[in-house]
Amino acid sequence: MNRYDKPPLTNDSPFIHSRVECPICKSLNEFETIKVGAYVESGRDADFCPTGIKWRYPRYQEYNPLVFFTATCSNCFYSREFNNNFKEWQSDNNFKTNRLKAIKEKHLEQLSRADSTIKQLGSGIDLARRPNESAIIKFHLAIFDERLAERHSHLDLGRWYLRIAWIFRDLGRTENPNVSLLKSIMGEIESKYNQLRQTIDSLKEQSAVFKRHLQAQFETEKISTELKSQMLPYREKFNDRIATLDSSVESAMAQLQATEELLDEYKTSTLGADGMGDSGKIGGYAAFTDFLSALKKKWDGVVANEHQALEKAVEYYKRAFEEGKDITAGNQQIQASYLVAELSRRIGRFDQAKEYFGSTIKHGQEFIQKHREDKAQTALARKILELAIEQNRAMAAQTETEAQTPVEL
Repeated sequence: MNRYDKPPLTNDSPFIHSRVECPICKSLNEFETIKVGAYVESGRDADFCPTGIKWRYPRYQEYNPLVFFTATCSNCFYSREFNNNFKEWQSDNNFKTNRLKAIKEKHLEQLSRADSTIKQLGSGIDLARRPNESAIIKFHLAIFDERLAERHSHLDLGRWYLRIAWIFRDLGRTENPNVSLLKSIMGEIESKYNQLRQTIDSLKEQSAVFKRHLQAQFETEKISTELKSQMLPYREKFNDRIATLDSSVESAMAQLQATEELLDEYKTSTLGADGMGDSGKIGGYAAFTDFLSALKKKWDGVVANEHQALEKAVEYYKRAFEEGKDITAGNQQIQASYLVAELSRRIGRFDQAKEYFGSTIKHGQEFIQKHREDKAQTALARKILELAIEQNRAMAAQTETEAQTPVEL
């Protein structure tokens, strides 16, 4: 399997396959779209992040569905949200006329550089071994390409950074099943090893106690000098046996120490600093976050954790909301306003959160009142209004509690 391989497909597959020609290099790629009903969610966080994802196809359980949200060309790494607009780009005159030329020139110019951000990001993709980390990389590539456009979509950039934050959050909730299994095996081995070590330690201790006791018996003043003389050969034999036993125990301790060092070496090489070992190394870095942090020094569009991703999402959602060109009045406007508020709350920008929660509540109430006869049209606005009121109250209570907490000097 190469790094673009997914789990083996069968007739019982959760995907619909589409072949799309890359607009940049003309390579023909096959991408997957998840079928409706392929997985279920048990809930959503307050920023709409899906929780409790359960696939109907167990072999895909370790995959966050967002792995398949973005399509990346396996040849040139051009990336874009995999929707109908991308599938049908050849008939999209606006894309071909107003966007493609600038993106293509800049993308290929970047690709020609040996140390380009595109190449470094693309080299980290390994869908077979690191599907969810690869999804984060693919989102970064899509963001990079979108920012090459003369007029990039702030709304799309906000949406994509938010989804990167969701994947980071999910990585914190779950662990790769292969890593979990390996840790379980290592746990059992270490448990048996510790039992053996305790047995040998106990044997060493008992040997020392026996030696002291035997010495005391031979040297006791209760027996005559003549009897001590008769017991002398036995004393020497006992000492020889004890010496042999001590030697065996010391040898066992040395072997045990060597085994412990081997266990540590094996655990480090297989699990590693980030729980993935050599198979989890990306771009020469032991940890995924180290890989991203190094790239962040070259390109400010890189985020290495959930908090940084949320900061970027807030930035672009706020721009999109203020510009208004990508956001229609009504439900979409209310949702964008709410997300600026909720994401601001999550990163600690409480004044901005308060401002946008207030705006969401105000415009939500006005929209619902204006369309009060149309329950279907106002359903989403009602849900967001409830969330805005609830999260605003929770934030107010939190900030009040923090204000009342004395500061230790």
